[in-house]
Amino acid sequence: MSPKISKELANHRLVQAKDELQDAKFLFNIKSYKSANNRAYYAIFHAIKAVLALEPIDFKKHKDVQAYFNKNYINTEIFPKNMGRKIVNASKTREDSDYDDEFIVKAEETQAQIDTAEELIKLVENYLIEK
Repeated sequence: MSPKISKELANHRLVQAKDELQDAKFLFNIKSYKSANNRAYYAIFHAIKAVLALEPIDFKKHKDVQAYFNKNYINTEIFPKNMGRKIVNASKTREDSDYDDEFIVKAEETQAQIDTAEELIKLVENYLIEK
């Protein structure tokens, strides 16, 4: 059975992304940068999943979600090309923050992560309005 196309699911995922972005900003403000990186990445991830909810497709692995989004939305310039690089960087930063005990996170990197999440959420919100 293939996943159902759902505008409601897309909107739910976008709300989830916005909530995670707010969490990231809060964590940034209290200087919990590793946790902020995690929340900002998940804001990005759920924003992407909001777009994919409009298609009869779903993935279990993050890398598959990103690969499909890059192929069908970044490479076709539905979303700006530079967003593809930002998403890859966000994913790597999140993995380093979550799994590398020796990873030293800088406020500037975390702010960039949050900025990417904010930018993508705005783009996705406009995309969903147009659909």
